[in-house]
Amino acid sequence: MKTISTRDWDAGAGTQRRHEQVQFSGLDLCETDLEGVEFSECVFRDGRFNCAQAVDVAFLNCRFVNCNFFDATFTNCKAVGSSFEGCSFDLTTVDGGDWSFTVLPRADLGSATFTGVRMREADLTAVRARNGTMRGLDLSAAQLTGADFTGCDLRGTDLHAFDPRTLELRDAVITADQAIVLAMSLGLQIRDA
Repeated sequence: MKTISTRDWDAGAGTQRRHEQVQFSGLDLCETDLEGVEFSECVFRDGRFNCAQAVDVAFLNCRFVNCNFFDATFTNCKAVGSSFEGCSFDLTTVDGGDWSFTVLPRADLGSATFTGVRMREADLTAVRARNGTMRGLDLSAAQLTGADFTGCDLRGTDLHAFDPRTLELRDAVITADQAIVLAMSLGLQIRDA
């Protein structure tokens, strides 16, 4: 696997539209604008994406290790099949796109904002989204055991994968329709008076 550093990126590697099976080591993309770039089966280790703006970027089956996404914005991006280990998501914004099959166990998403993102079958085991925003997400068949959504804004999100017995939902913000989905997941029978 080829390794690219910040120096290589600045020397021309950053102009390439497609990167496949590349390891990016200590890559500094702070305040960088990325648009229409595809990364396939790449590894990002100790990368910094602080204040970066990514639009229509694809991270397909990539691995992120100890990366910092402080105040980064992802608009209509794909992260299908990608995994995140030991990453920081403070003030991260994800608007639209497809993050299905992503692996984000134990990630702290409390100050992150996810809106309108497809996250089918994502692994969100023990994710911490206290007081976060996760609106309008497709979480069909997501793994959510041990997740903490205390105070999280979940309006418009598909809650069919939510089992209130295996995760924390205290003070979460939902709609009446979503309340019915949660009641049904507890085996309650809903009837008119």
